[in-house]
Amino acid sequence: MKPTSYPDSETASVNITRRIEELGDWRGATLAHVRQLIHEADPAIVEEWKWMGTPIWSHDGIVCTGESYKLVVKLTFARGASLEDPKQLFNSSLEGNTRRAIDLREGEKINQAAFKQLIRAAVAANSAAQAQRKTKKK
Repeated sequence: MKPTSYPDSETASVNITRRIEELGDWRGATLAHVRQLIHEADPAIVEEWKWMGTPIWSHDGIVCTGESYKLVVKLTFARGASLEDPKQLFNSSLEGNTRRAIDLREGEKINQAAFKQLIRAAVAANSAAQAQRKTKKK
């Protein structure tokens, strides 16, 4: 039986909050805003802190990462290539077979409703993949 609590999640959340505060500019504000949208889209999302300091949001697997660079905040969706994106939020890493990303630059606004729908679709894709793996194991 899998544990229902994530003992590392609280530490991850603290680290993500610290990262947002350390950025202290538009990148921190952007990361805080998308973090809020992610939690609104899926209240059961789990925050993780991996790969030497990358914020991760997971539900039945990685939904997306939130990286900050000098010119962009990059949200990389682990299964992005398989997700429908009718509002064309994905604007980076478009050539790959698996991942897709959204690069947000200073002053850019994200379509909140479309972003939340993308989060929900990513969660659904993860849950379907997990269910399929369980079926194959039986």
